[in-house]
Amino acid sequence: MSKPPVLVTGGAGYIGSHAVLALQDAGWRVAVIDNLSTGFRFAIPDAIAFYEGDIVDGDLLARIFAEQGMGDGVGAIMHFAGSIVVPESVKHPLDYYHNNTVKSRALIEAVVKAGVPHFIFSSTAATYGIPESSPVSEDLPKQPINPYGWSKLMTEQMLSDACNVHDLNHCALRYFNVAGADPQARSGQSTAGATHLIKVAVEAALGKRDHVSVFGTDYETPDGTGVRDYIHVSDLAAAHVLALEELIAQPGKSMTMNCGYGRGFSVLEVLDAVDRVIGRTLNRQIEPRRAGDPDSLVSDPARIRATLPWQPQHDDLDTIIAHALAWERKLSHLRE
Repeated sequence: MSKPPVLVTGGAGYIGSHAVLALQDAGWRVAVIDNLSTGFRFAIPDAIAFYEGDIVDGDLLARIFAEQGMGDGVGAIMHFAGSIVVPESVKHPLDYYHNNTVKSRALIEAVVKAGVPHFIFSSTAATYGIPESSPVSEDLPKQPINPYGWSKLMTEQMLSDACNVHDLNHCALRYFNVAGADPQARSGQSTAGATHLIKVAVEAALGKRDHVSVFGTDYETPDGTGVRDYIHVSDLAAAHVLALEELIAQPGKSMTMNCGYGRGFSVLEVLDAVDRVIGRTLNRQIEPRRAGDPDSLVSDPARIRATLPWQPQHDDLDTIIAHALAWERKLSHLRE
């Protein structure tokens, strides 16, 4: 199979940078556009073409497509650029609709205008809201309970509608809780003030925080804390590459698939695992629930496993934590 050029939006961010590594490792030609509002230039390998800018800049996108040999039926987009913090989306909904939906519309328009034929979209399990059953399959009703989920669902709909009338196919991958870091410590979660539980916990393990907050202990779960399906970021990146191969092999086909392992861990279970990995007990602080957090989100991964030859390599909570911890140690040196 020929490997067309791929433009990764938000490729200097957490998940995007791992997708860049996965593409590079598999021999694809990759370029990155990122405005560096939350991404990091050091996350992008030197060999990768990098464009600092925003996806609403149609002139810049046209130049990138021309320079990378994309358009007229050639090339692919992996779209990660956007805002991802659920509580923040509740406080600043219009910012999220602008950053995640309005800007995505501009990107889709530029892609259609240039004739780039394949589009992979970074979506989220937040599109399900509070699911009526668990594990969560793709066919369950989509009723987001926060602006973040709605902003992503709107983009899924725009892509679907665009693919119906243009020479474009797409894959929307709905992530569950992404965690961990590249096993070779080439990239990881680098955002200051991150809200992801495992990121927060490994920061506390290295003395960067004095405690880990547990937001709510009255959920309808076995131990009262929220349950999530944690997927290693490198396994997620591998799924993107396989999805791209499927889009290229079947140009008339579009897909929507969950990305998770199909098994959930509560907040307290995750913190117990962190304690196990580091050999001591972190300070835990019980706090009120955060707005917009459902009780449990666990994926049904049957569709992705049936559609793609996806074989997760890091489906182990302790491994995910160990890789996150190794990256956090390296990040401390990068910032010295």
